[in-house]
Amino acid sequence: MKTECTEKRFEFQPLGRREIVADFNGGTITSDGGGQLLREVEKRTNILGRFEGLAGSLSAKCVTDHRNQDLIEHSVLDLVSQRVFAIALGYEDLNDHDELARDQFLAAMVGKTDPTGDYRLLKRDKGHALAGKSTLNRLELTPEDADEKSRYKKIVMNSEAIDMLLIDTFIESYPEAPEQIILDVDAQRTFLCTVNRKNAFSMGTTTRIATCRFIFSVATSYSMPGCDQPISMAQQGRQTNSNG
Repeated sequence: MKTECTEKRFEFQPLGRREIVADFNGGTITSDGGGQLLREVEKRTNILGRFEGLAGSLSAKCVTDHRNQDLIEHSVLDLVSQRVFAIALGYEDLNDHDELARDQFLAAMVGKTDPTGDYRLLKRDKGHALAGKSTLNRLELTPEDADEKSRYKKIVMNSEAIDMLLIDTFIESYPEAPEQIILDVDAQRTFLCTVNRKNAFSMGTTTRIATCRFIFSVATSYSMPGCDQPISMAQQGRQTNSNG
């Protein structure tokens, strides 16, 4: 018996002189089109790109990659970009990357020149332009004492350099370095409560939120773009109020 092909175009009742048609030949479609704006921001600021270089005022590398560069397909920049862009689009779980690894739009955001993954080296990887959850897991869980002899986890993060990079990026967003930075911190504490009722015993938790306002100034000197002299800010940090 011959199989009937599924219709790819459906016509519905018209709206005046306008046709209403359902057409399933749209090609590759994404609901994350706003991510292209994030890519434009990254291209102009190069925040993620600086992970591979020196971290500004600290003059230290954010990441040391002990992998054999001749054998890898995903650079540190690729991995960091994939993780950051995915989180920005609402994909917080590493498990999401089992599907996202073949997302052509995310691959284009990351900068993969083969967004379809057709030219991956291994047959099992074809169709997956991006890294899977296991590779990203190694990126995030590599211990600081790992080296080239480590078996799987070889991408070592310098947490101090990354912190300094984030501070440098924040300071650079101002025409002049601010003298004071005020942070509103929502500190959450969870208390265990027990409730006794007749013929029953139940336990529950309640959350109490305290809003604390702190005033900080940066305890380091920074060189602003276009300035010959570093800008120094005094050390201080004090709590101004706390509401329980």
